[in-house]
Amino acid sequence: MKKYRRSLLSLLLALSLSLSLTAPWALAASAAPEGTEAPEETPAAGPVVEVKEEVESQLLKDMHIEATAAILVDAATGTVLYDQEAHERRYPASITKVMTAMLAIEAIDRGELSLDQVITVSSEVTRDVGDGSSTQDIKEGEQLTVQDVLYCALIASANEACNVLAQVVSGSVDSFVELMNQRASELGMADTHFVNTHGYHDPDHYTTAYDISLMCMEAMKHETFRTIVTSKSYIVPATNLHEERELHETNALVSTWRITGYYYQYATGIKTGSTPEAGYCLASSASKDGVDLIAVVLGAENPKREDGSTNRLQFSESSRLLDWGFNSFSTKKLLDSTYFAGTIPVTLSRETDRIGVQATGELEAILPNDLDPADFQLTPVYDADSLEAPVTKGQVVGHVTVSNGDTVYGQLDLVAVDSVERSELLYRLAQIEAFFSQLWVKVVLIVLAVLIVVLLLRWLLFGRRRRYGGARRAYRGGHYSGRRRR
Repeated sequence: MKKYRRSLLSLLLALSLSLSLTAPWALAASAAPEGTEAPEETPAAGPVVEVKEEVESQLLKDMHIEATAAILVDAATGTVLYDQEAHERRYPASITKVMTAMLAIEAIDRGELSLDQVITVSSEVTRDVGDGSSTQDIKEGEQLTVQDVLYCALIASANEACNVLAQVVSGSVDSFVELMNQRASELGMADTHFVNTHGYHDPDHYTTAYDISLMCMEAMKHETFRTIVTSKSYIVPATNLHEERELHETNALVSTWRITGYYYQYATGIKTGSTPEAGYCLASSASKDGVDLIAVVLGAENPKREDGSTNRLQFSESSRLLDWGFNSFSTKKLLDSTYFAGTIPVTLSRETDRIGVQATGELEAILPNDLDPADFQLTPVYDADSLEAPVTKGQVVGHVTVSNGDTVYGQLDLVAVDSVERSELLYRLAQIEAFFSQLWVKVVLIVLAVLIVVLLLRWLLFGRRRRYGGARRAYRGGHYSGRRRR
């Protein structure tokens, strides 16, 4: 019986030891190296934010363009450097032809057309071409190459040339206009709707300065488009219905043939446009010292100067905006791998309980010259509150975001600066703790504990009573009944 009691007590002891492993302090105590005390609990690592006063460029406050809408964009990154009512809907006039020409050039790039392919002009050539609109007198039945028609559309701004391109690309003007709107949607031109190929005024034909910048950035990716819009002139050979045509660029930033006094040495395009409803408009581009800018000016006026000459603000304001961009902005480094974000806790290792974290890579942005990246906010965010060993040097553990007020300039990954080995003992103990922390395991252990306690109590209460009761019955009159011992 004593042997049975010892076995039962051993079972109870083992059960209590198992339950004790689920306590947080048990793992910490067992994990401590010999001869040392268990380390104090390290608080979880949360985002560390460098809070600095929001800065704003005085250059942006002081700049104003004499037009109803304007925008300046870095062509390489799409960074908006200047925005003046750039998301307000306006009439684009002949800047529409950028989309028409781009779709034709994209068809050429896909191999569906070629520049030297001869087109026979259809009956839709004068579709929606109003009286007094820009034209090169292209006639039904006339034969021209695709290249000739592109130059007529972009250099001389011929409205009927756009209808010719529409038919050769899509089969009809209506189908082509659908394609124009589809491509606009793909480019993110959310506030644009086309109803014709050339921009002759229609109340339902509209866009924004911002949308035009998106369209121009895409068009300028094509070498054929860039070649055409930087050309000062072009000769269309004589056709079956027309003598030789000499075309001259309408953009005074590129060519001085039509208008003098506005030539801009860095100009590389793009397209003029004007109607009474749209005002005088210009989408322009320029390159200087490896920087490519795109400017859009909509709804400018042409006021008279005191000397009686005309101030063509679509050109003067565009060149002023481009100059301002080149002189007022530069590419600055916002963040690189020298940025140290601090440390993050590490578990399951005897080597260390924390590890350093730093940025990896490099982040640059085009900024006004009067802004200092040192004044921007850096916000590190970790993927987890702690890391489990093993940790590999260069392992991504989070990211750091660079912002200035509401403007986010980008982010870099945060990586571990060293490697950390895992302790197998701590790893196994952690597995045991995880096992016993499961709800179903706890329930089973509790049930077993209750069962053992019930059995023990039953044995203590009833087993002893049966034993001694039997002994009393066996002893009668001062001696035991039954067989005598020898």
